[in-house]
Amino acid sequence: MTEGGTGSSLASEGGRNALGLRLALMFLGVALAAVAVLAGLTAAFASADVAALAARQRTQLTTAISVAAGAAWDRGDNWSTADLSPVLDAATNAGADVQIRTETGQVVQSSAGFYFQISALERHAAVHASNGVRVGTAVVRFSGSGLGGADHALLTALLRGIAGASGLAALLALVAGLGLARRISQPIVRIITVTRAMALGERTARVGPVRAPAELRELATAFDRMADTLDRQEQLRRGLVADVAHELRTPIAVLQAGHEALLDGVAEPTPEQLGSLRDETLRLARMVNDLQNLAAADAAALQLSRHRCDLAKIAATAADSLGAQFDAAGLTLEQRLTPVEIYADEHWLHQVTTNLLTNACKYTPAGGFVTIEAGPAESSEQTTSSVETAILRVTDTGPGIPADELPMIFDRFWRGQQAGQTSGSGIGLAVASEIAHAHGGELAADSLPGYGTRMTLTLPRV
Repeated sequence: MTEGGTGSSLASEGGRNALGLRLALMFLGVALAAVAVLAGLTAAFASADVAALAARQRTQLTTAISVAAGAAWDRGDNWSTADLSPVLDAATNAGADVQIRTETGQVVQSSAGFYFQISALERHAAVHASNGVRVGTAVVRFSGSGLGGADHALLTALLRGIAGASGLAALLALVAGLGLARRISQPIVRIITVTRAMALGERTARVGPVRAPAELRELATAFDRMADTLDRQEQLRRGLVADVAHELRTPIAVLQAGHEALLDGVAEPTPEQLGSLRDETLRLARMVNDLQNLAAADAAALQLSRHRCDLAKIAATAADSLGAQFDAAGLTLEQRLTPVEIYADEHWLHQVTTNLLTNACKYTPAGGFVTIEAGPAESSEQTTSSVETAILRVTDTGPGIPADELPMIFDRFWRGQQAGQTSGSGIGLAVASEIAHAHGGELAADSLPGYGTRMTLTLPRV
């Protein structure tokens, strides 16, 4: 899939996908819930505060009217001569209706609208003369105007303000939710589209750069890396099939021709003829063994049987077993071994060491040198971990590995340009790397073309 094809598929998929809308509705729902809770609490507290304030004001007004009525009684020394007009007028201006009663409950004087406010809120206050003697009672009824309706008006204004602010907050939440949902959903939809394209066989489909939060950008980058790895593994697998077919073709052809010649009586079953057929059979067996080793390396933890062992002893055993092979190749094998205990499976580490030495022997020209070292890691070679490590190193004087091939030598089925001149399936180093990781170690390589290659196996010490 090309970039343009991916983009068009993304656009069509995005038109059908409701992920952005669902995210926006979720953001809006959360915002509305928060606004509703905040508005409800604000309205409840505001109502309580306004009601308390209005109650205090009504109590204070009732008290003031009772004091004014007591002062009027003092001026006339009785209710019949008391002038209550100023008291009634002040109450009316404050939005209240008043009735003054004697101590026995007889009505002295009432506001004009007092009897029309039968269901209105009512307050009572005792009227005292200046000498402190109670002389009557002031009954105050609050109408819907003035102080009587001030609390309602104030509360209505507050609720309108809360409702307006809540609506504005909901609108802003909707706009912000749509923008954020679009920013989140677009890269997700793009990743889904590319994933579907890859599932349909379009191996070149990639997400590419996306404008999104850091986590989604990291996800897109990781997906593309995974796709690149899968693509490379697929290419390596196809290369393996071609290489294995090429490697198998020759020994099979030789075996077929040799057996046909023997069956037809064209050739005699001489030791040389039978030895040639045996060599081809062994060649096939080595290839099958390599594939079996790779399968074993994929097994969980390689079915390791770990115990204390000496890395130098393992290296010496492997080197001694290959001494004749190095002599036949005209190579000098030097051993620099220092005892160091590790916790490992001797069988698998012997195979790793044999693999490294065999590769060095295979690619080093006659007259060259191969050095195998083992022992505790030096301080400069210690990893950042607090665990002390042991080192197994194989160094050769071969042609080296080109810099562009060095990062891929531990990939399965990888065979570089120089490997084309030698037999093999290209999985030996992959198996060695798997074994190293299973032991909690690491296998690394560094090489300078023309000056040789150095393979270093690092393992934790006991």
